[in-house]
Amino acid sequence: MAKEYARTERVADYLQRELAELIQREVRDPRVGMVSITGVDVSRDLAHARVYYTKIGADSDAEAAESTEALNRAAGFLRSQLSRSSSMRSVPQLKFFFDASVGRGRDLEALIERATEADRELGLRGDDGAGE
Repeated sequence: MAKEYARTERVADYLQRELAELIQREVRDPRVGMVSITGVDVSRDLAHARVYYTKIGADSDAEAAESTEALNRAAGFLRSQLSRSSSMRSVPQLKFFFDASVGRGRDLEALIERATEADRELGLRGDDGAGE
């Protein structure tokens, strides 16, 4: 069982590296924009892969909808390019999904910063050591 898990992880890592490079070099659709592949989940039978990406300037699924559509339209082309450059018996079907975790992380960071600033203004965490 552990061997199969290791194989799916290796395939996912390979796909992440190769797709990042292929999208940058080969995809000419302007709707894609500046994207970064953040992760790939491969099914246990290696038939399907969920590819997660982020896009500069997009923090939600709605803002990245055009890019998701363009990447899913290019999935067949990307799969054929992967099959040429790899020794895999079969390349998984690719399905692209926007990864909103980066935007959520930024929102949480801003929220923490505001809370820290509010504490400072109230004198709860001043430099006088009273808050510790």
